[in-house]
Amino acid sequence: MLKALFLDMDETLCDTMSANEQAKSQMGLYVEKQFGQQLTVTLDGEAFASDYVHGIYREWSPSQRERYMPIIEQQSEGAYRIQLIRDLLARCGIDNVEEAEAIFIQQKFDKDRIAAFDFYPGIAEFLQTARQLFTLVVITNGPVYSQIPKIERVKLADYVDHIIIGGQEPEQKPAVSIFEKALKLAACEAHEAIQVGDSLHSDIQGANNSGITSVWVQHQQPLDAELGINPSHTVLTPAEIPALIRDIHGK
Repeated sequence: MLKALFLDMDETLCDTMSANEQAKSQMGLYVEKQFGQQLTVTLDGEAFASDYVHGIYREWSPSQRERYMPIIEQQSEGAYRIQLIRDLLARCGIDNVEEAEAIFIQQKFDKDRIAAFDFYPGIAEFLQTARQLFTLVVITNGPVYSQIPKIERVKLADYVDHIIIGGQEPEQKPAVSIFEKALKLAACEAHEAIQVGDSLHSDIQGANNSGITSVWVQHQQPLDAELGINPSHTVLTPAEIPALIRDIHGK
């Protein structure tokens, strides 16, 4: 008997990619306008903003990891993002940017992203209906710095029973420990829960290792057979989640 749904937030319940794209566009336009005239070559604001987003997702080279992880550990996520902006501007030829300017750019990106952040169509209604049948637990990876504003933006606590933020836990997905916490919160066994998420590595592998039925939200991602991570079920988009859950629950 299905008792609980464990749900990823970004790219599962909420359209984070669209929000990122809108914030990137605004960031690119701003840096081009603010700094473009200082250079003899064209400043590519789009590339700058894209590199920033790669950075906040910690898609680092080994040298970047060596540079930035100590800033996060010894200072804060915000301090890292400010330094990242200054480094990216320096790489474009804009040296000695005032910290206040870097802070403004960083905060503007955050505000623009949160303003555009929302549930996928139909998801809020699905959560309201599903909550009448199941215990709903959101398990989201990421730092508190970025995840709490998103959670507050969509008033996620009004739609689900529990929210687990990976950045507040000893381990993030795919660690079994975070799924064990979700099972405890939902007061159910692994075979009584389903994990829904878009990440094969974090959501699907974590659920599989925990004995939990997994649902992969594929989007445009290929299923890499070499990874050896096989979801129990696959949907192409978040819009297909409600029907699949109804089907599984009805069996």
